[in-house]
Order: sequence, then structure tokens, then C-alpha cells
Amino acid sequence: MSYIQDDFLLSNKTGQYLYKQFAKDAPIFDYHCHLSEYQIYENKPFENIYEIWLKYDHYKWRLMRNYGIDEKYITGDASEKEKFCIFCKVLETAFGNPLYHWCQLELEQYFDCTLEINEKNVEKIWEHCNKIIKDKKMTPCYLIESSKVKTIFTTNEIFDDLAIFEKLKRKNLSFDVFPAFRADKIMNIEAEKYLEYISKLGKISRFEDLLLAIEKRLLEFIKVGCVASDTALERVYLIPTLEEAKSIFERRIKGESLSVEEVEKFKGYLTWFLLKIYGQYNIKSELHIGAMRNNNSIALSTLGLDSGYDSIASPGDSIKNLSLLLDRLNNENSLPPMIIFNLNPSMNVEITTLIGCFQGPSYKGKIQHGAAWWFLDNIDGIKEQLRNLSLTGHIATFVGMLTDSRSFLSYSRHLYFRRILCNYFGEMVEKGEITKDLSLIGKVVLDICYNNTVNYFMGK
Repeated sequence: MSYIQDDFLLSNKTGQYLYKQFAKDAPIFDYHCHLSEYQIYENKPFENIYEIWLKYDHYKWRLMRNYGIDEKYITGDASEKEKFCIFCKVLETAFGNPLYHWCQLELEQYFDCTLEINEKNVEKIWEHCNKIIKDKKMTPCYLIESSKVKTIFTTNEIFDDLAIFEKLKRKNLSFDVFPAFRADKIMNIEAEKYLEYISKLGKISRFEDLLLAIEKRLLEFIKVGCVASDTALERVYLIPTLEEAKSIFERRIKGESLSVEEVEKFKGYLTWFLLKIYGQYNIKSELHIGAMRNNNSIALSTLGLDSGYDSIASPGDSIKNLSLLLDRLNNENSLPPMIIFNLNPSMNVEITTLIGCFQGPSYKGKIQHGAAWWFLDNIDGIKEQLRNLSLTGHIATFVGMLTDSRSFLSYSRHLYFRRILCNYFGEMVEKGEITKDLSLIGKVVLDICYNNTVNYFMGK
């Protein structure tokens, strides 16, 4: 029998009530993930638990590396069952890591498997889950529907083929799938393949061509239902002049090398330009700050991007530069609704206080401090984000949890977040710090779990 019980993470009676009555069965609006729209469209049955659980999930790969597992058993040529068995052995002592909880929740939610994940139970778990997969003919759509997901925003690069979204619409699924616009590969001017990336937008010989192409592609995204964008930055940079950005770009397309300062200036200009056009077209912008990516150059050359070799970056001057960026956009009447996610926890209070300077009457919580993200979406990180939002902002406006995953089982993370959220409110009730009107608190819980997200992205 698993250690996961009905009151898991719910240490008080009020929190248990709020979770069961308001949060547990609420739908999910997945406004940021890395699921493949092609996998959703093809909807092929999964072969085994490895394919669903481990094949695409670099969170799990990273945990295995921290244990000292050979890459052969992570992304290498070991059999799928061998990789699964090794992961279960690694997980059994990963106390405190959110994967220790998430994986157990996933097995129980989707496979009705209450065996604790450890080396001793590997064979039973493998056989049990694979039988469920076969008997239920588990597919991506099955997992999405059984998770009560109503809307998914996939994360798509600016040059991605959008025809797939029209095909998905014609399938009349019980949930909607829309692309979120992402221009990172056009912004990352230092990348080795940068010229290849911009060539996908057509003939680009001048900086003005690039800016026009970006706006044109955004309009094409909007035609297939896009209402959101995403931008990822290691830090927020100062905005240079148009002339500086133009000179840097034109030197790059001539094949010249750029200094770190020039790269940062270009990114500063592109960040401002992107957010400005998002504001013009009412595209809700998700800004992710603080990931230092691809630290291991050997791994990057052999495994590629998004394989588990990123870390938390120093904030540098991000808060000051973010303030200048928001202020300029606000002065230009182009500040979009924005969710700001930070990976460095030292920025939490700075962000929750800064966003209070740029709200507006057209939205309840126009500028958001996003949910605890990536290295912070653990018990302590989520509690700290909720606490800071309560103390310096207005928690009832919060748009709640994101999935941010390549795994179709990751919707259990929403239930993990919801348990922590309900326990947080329950503790305040039982300490006499807030009202005992549970219908009022329950409405706030349901709003954070679902309604606020729907209204934020789809309501205007």
C-alpha cells in the first residue's frame, strides 16, 4: 500500500474539505506545456509505461544522473524495461524531491496502482501498468480527457507548421488545442543555427524584414486560435536603440561574431518589440526568467536541447530592467496582460511587489506572478509563492498551476498543487487568520484552479 492517502499534503480538516469539495474535480486549463500537438492528433496507443512515463521527461533523467546512473540507462540503448527498473530503484530513496510524490500520484491516478515505487515492486508495477495500458488502449487523448483537461496551449516556435491545429479542430475533440507563440529561436542571435532559423521566415536581409516577418507570423498564429505567447530569458536586459539592434543583426547575418554585450542588447530590443506587438493584439504573454541553459556542452552536442542540463541563473539586474521594460510598454499603451515566472527564488517578493505597480482595470490581475516553476514547483516553492502573493498582492486573482511538461501523465501535478493550495488556506482558517466562510474560500479555490485561467486567457 502506498504512503499516498486521501489526506496527502492535507494536514488540517478545513484543507481536506476544501480540496474534496472544490479543487479535486475541477477541470484543468493547461496554459503552458510542451506536449506535442502531433502526438495528440495521431493519438496512437502507448506501448508501455516507459513510453508514457520516462521517454520524454528530462526531470526524471536529471534525477537519475544525480544518482550516478550511466547514460545508457537514461537516454542510451538499454531496453525500455531496464530503464524503467533503474528509475524505480533511483526513485525509492529520492525523499523530498517532487518526483517522489508526482510519480506515485501518477501511478495511482492513471493506473490504479497503489504499490510503492521501489526496486522490490518493479516487476509488479511494470506488469500491472502495462496491462492497464493495453486493456484501456491508453492514448494521449484518453489521458487528457480522463484528466478533465478542457484547453491546452502547446508551445510552438514562430516558424512551426500551423496546419495541424486546423486538423485537430476538425477532430471535434472534447478539449481545445491552440498554439502559444514563441520566438526564442529568432531572439537567440548567438545560436549556431540562428541563420537557419531566420531563413524559415522567408528572405530576411534587413532587420526591418525580421520585424515584419515576426508580426506576420503572429497574425497567422492568431488565425488558428492563438491567444498566448511565451518568452524565455536568462535575465531581463536593457532596451537599446533601434539603430544598435539593427547594426547587431546585420553584422550577424554577414557571419560576424558578436560580443556578449551585443547579444544581450539584441535580446533586450527583441523582448521589448515582442511584448509591444503582443500588447497591440491582446496576446497574453508568459515571460519565463532565470534559466541558465545547456551548461554541459558535451551533453548539448550529443543529446541536444532540453535534455536536463539547465540550472538556475543569477538574477543580475533583472528586476530593475523588468521595471524599465514594463514602464516603457505602459507609457506606450502597449503593455500586454503578462504572467511573469521566475526561476530564482530570490526574486519572488521583488516580482510580487513590482507587478502591483502595473495593474489595470480591464483585467483582474492583469500582471501576474506565475506559479512556482521548474526547480521551484515543489512543496516549499509552491508554499513560498502562495505566501508572497498573499502578503504583497491579491491571491484571489491568481491564475494557478501550469503543467510545463512533455509527459501526458503530468496532470497529477495540478492535484499536487491543489492539495498544497487547500492546505494553505485551511491552515489560515484554523489559526483564525481568515474567515470561516468556506463557501467564499471555496470559490477562491475553484477560481485559482480553473475559472481565473479561463477568464484571463479567453474572457477578453
